[in-house]
Amino acid sequence: MTDTVVRVEGLRKTYRGGFEALRGVSFEIARGETFALLGPNGAGKSTTIEILEGYRDRSAGDVTVLGEDPQRGGLDWKAKLGIVLQSTGETPAATVREQLAHFAGFYPHARDVDEVIAAVGLTEKARTSIRKLSGGQRRRVDVALGIIGRPELLFLDEPTTGFDPEARRSFWDLIRRLQDEGTTILLTTHYLDEAAELSSRAGIITGGRMAALGAIDELGGAEARVPIVRWRENGVLREERTEQPGALVARLSARGEPDRLEVIRPSLEDIYLSFVGAEHAEVTA
Repeated sequence: MTDTVVRVEGLRKTYRGGFEALRGVSFEIARGETFALLGPNGAGKSTTIEILEGYRDRSAGDVTVLGEDPQRGGLDWKAKLGIVLQSTGETPAATVREQLAHFAGFYPHARDVDEVIAAVGLTEKARTSIRKLSGGQRRRVDVALGIIGRPELLFLDEPTTGFDPEARRSFWDLIRRLQDEGTTILLTTHYLDEAAELSSRAGIITGGRMAALGAIDELGGAEARVPIVRWRENGVLREERTEQPGALVARLSARGEPDRLEVIRPSLEDIYLSFVGAEHAEVTA
């Protein structure tokens, strides 16, 4: 079996009217990897994922998912995918267990229903109608439905939207268990701390192009990760990027205690905003 689960080369999508949603996007996802696809609304994330899932045709480029072209993937190929959408539409009257048992029947090697219910923390709600669950509990059902078929590749589209902080942490624990089992995951999220916590690599899409691609702790390159020293001097906020923040702090301290001194090491959010901000500046210029 290949070690590359997803391969995208020069992916393009043009809609009627000439709107280019994707303009030559390329990336790969290795087996067992959690890859975060990041970007603002309208950047092309959803179009990319829909093409990978086989729901939307591409205009140009090469795409391979689990060894198949998604445009030609059959039922056997689809059974290897798990999909957790942003919203699931109408909530059924079935109980949690009934719904999962029904979906488990669609897959040749489904997980044990009660084990999945326990994994998403819904054992006490197993006999409860899904309509009576809270929003966060329904989201856990969505995840359970996404993993019941024991997918090789799991798509998680904004999976923790609406979760409280405790529920998000519990969800992260569930994702880590799936990672330990070797599940390949493609994650989209607007929570940059979530992407940093769960993903090994990320790509940032802006304006239909891949603006940055790489390991979480290397995204944006070395220059983007140069620390920032910030302080207030004579009532004016000053800052300086430097590879040697300690030396700069020492020089400032030699003149007296600096006011509101901070040494900031750019986070994933800082890197993300630098790319998104640059794209916005180009569009509005």
